[in-house]
Amino acid sequence: MRVLVVEDEAALVKYLVAGLRRHGFAVDVAADGAAALEKCAVTPYDVVVLDRDLPVVHGDTVCRRLAQDGTARILMLTASGSVADRVDGLGLGADDYLGKPFAFAELVARVQALARRSTPARPPVLRAAGVVLDPARRTAERDGLLLHLTPKEFGVLEQLLAAGGDVVSAETLLDKVWDEHADPFTNAVRITVGTLRRKLGDPPVVETVTGAGYRISRCT
Repeated sequence: MRVLVVEDEAALVKYLVAGLRRHGFAVDVAADGAAALEKCAVTPYDVVVLDRDLPVVHGDTVCRRLAQDGTARILMLTASGSVADRVDGLGLGADDYLGKPFAFAELVARVQALARRSTPARPPVLRAAGVVLDPARRTAERDGLLLHLTPKEFGVLEQLLAAGGDVVSAETLLDKVWDEHADPFTNAVRITVGTLRRKLGDPPVVETVTGAGYRISRCT
């Protein structure tokens, strides 16, 4: 799941990025509104965590533009937390609003809830071929046995299950599971799919579609 954090306070950015990555999100950062709009024009983010009082381009303008594009769910995260502020923020097009200070567990839950409302909407628990993946609890199992997955393996499996048997390209997996620092020519996706297959065991769950990508096997 790919998240953009738009925040100009360095200490808070560090806290948010470290915490979200611990929960398995691929996280990019923009320190001002102009940078946020540029990144959203290039990358299909699932959720944008947006501060309101931003330099260069104000957060309200960013929110309006992103809401018009409809390409990402928007969580406003700001010190302006009165009822009037929340109503105003939601009126600008934000999908959710969380005031500072906040509990990190609540932030994670809200980001996950927004991602489930993406198009098409995702069910809260993903199931196929005896595999059950719960993004909120960060657990995955096959035939009742717990799988011990790395964050990247978990992210790849989540994307494949969410696709419902459709093919997911390596480029899409790189966009959704890795962040902006990933080398587009890396073989990280292939390696991660290989280790994921071994952990899932037999019969095989992840199928390679030559020249196209990967999918949950239709034969399982």
